[in-house]
Amino acid sequence: MAPDPWFSTYDSTCQIAQEIAEKIQQRNQYERKGEKAPKLTVTIRALLQNLKEKIALLKDLLLRAVATHQITQLEGDRRQNLLDDLVTRERLLLASFKNEGAEPDLIRSSLMSEEAKRGAPNPWLFEEPEETRGLGFDEIRQQQQKIIQEQDAGLDALSSIISRQKQMGQEIGNELDEQNEIIDDLANLVENTDEKLRTETRRVNLVDRKSTSCGMIMVILLLLVAIVVVAVWPTN
Repeated sequence: MAPDPWFSTYDSTCQIAQEIAEKIQQRNQYERKGEKAPKLTVTIRALLQNLKEKIALLKDLLLRAVATHQITQLEGDRRQNLLDDLVTRERLLLASFKNEGAEPDLIRSSLMSEEAKRGAPNPWLFEEPEETRGLGFDEIRQQQQKIIQEQDAGLDALSSIISRQKQMGQEIGNELDEQNEIIDDLANLVENTDEKLRTETRRVNLVDRKSTSCGMIMVILLLLVAIVVVAVWPTN
């Protein structure tokens, strides 16, 4: 697998910062002896400019990687923290480079403090976390790549869980669709049955009315027959 260009640039930038710190110490040692070091000063200026350009390149590479989703947001935040740390160190190196320039005058005027006599601290020495303390650039990069791999594995596991949940949701949705179809069929059946029941009820009522009418007609006919019989029946 090809190396990540961001980490390659980051490693070279860290090496430049380390070189600047060492050369600032060398220049300070010359100046504490009352000696000038113009070549070192020119070299440090050039290295500081190179460091500035490298940091700008890192910012651009990080912005592109995040914008094109080449890395996760979590990895982008982690790289931004590394970049912020580099920017802070650049400011420290620049401040050390500028402030140390006045130190020879203090030496010659015998006004330098005891702390300055012992030498200025290396601006590159900072409090490292336990995880990276004592590790070289390659080892730190390997550790970072291992962290990225672990994060990718976690994201893969999360993606698998989400995929299974999505599949379960689709199966539940399909089952609900089937249940809704069954309910619709039952509703149609109930509606048809209700319509048939109303039709049969109307028929029964019609037959009942017809039966009642026939009964009354029979009664009237019987009464008429009785009247006729009485009328024609001879009387003694």
